[in-house]
Amino acid sequence: MFSMRFVIQWLVSEKHKKSIIPEAFWYFSLAGGIILFSYAVHIKDPVFILGQSIGIFIYLRNIYFIKKQKVTA
Repeated sequence: MFSMRFVIQWLVSEKHKKSIIPEAFWYFSLAGGIILFSYAVHIKDPVFILGQSIGIFIYLRNIYFIKKQKVTA
């Protein structure tokens, strides 16, 4: 999941000839974060759980901003 988000970002940036972070980047980030969070819970690693929780919050926040921008546009 995490590798795919960079492939998508690279392809979209190449297409537009400038650096762009597409919406799919955040969805792949979220999916990868949830997978890693699940694993962290499975192995009961509190530091790993906390780290992934923060990442998931950031990915969700960015998706929220994207959705909010689409509604107001």
